[in-house]
Amino acid sequence: MHFLIDADLPRSTKGLLQRYGHEATDVRDVGLRAAKDPAIAALAQAHQSCLITGDFGFADIRNYVPASYQGIVVLALPRNATAAFILGLIEVFLQQPEVLAKLEGRLAIVEPGRIRLRPP
Repeated sequence: MHFLIDADLPRSTKGLLQRYGHEATDVRDVGLRAAKDPAIAALAQAHQSCLITGDFGFADIRNYVPASYQGIVVLALPRNATAAFILGLIEVFLQQPEVLAKLEGRLAIVEPGRIRLRPP
């Protein structure tokens, strides 16, 4: 799977995704560090990438219809989340092959102890 990493996640997210056998592009590496959400969404669609972000704006399925994406993964992060916390949450997500297999065309909300897929 190819992931597009939003700028609100640690730089080390790319390496973590790659360790699990996925391809990954960080928006900061393609000149989109300060890009607005629609530009990031368009890049994910154009490159058939699953977007991974901590930005709950992408969880609004009226604006970002999951069926139009390879998947959208939104991490529910506390304000004081450290890089280690975020990477740990992503790693738990990556260890769920049954969730990854169903991700195309869906929104995944990932929070500690729970992953919700929309639509069900």
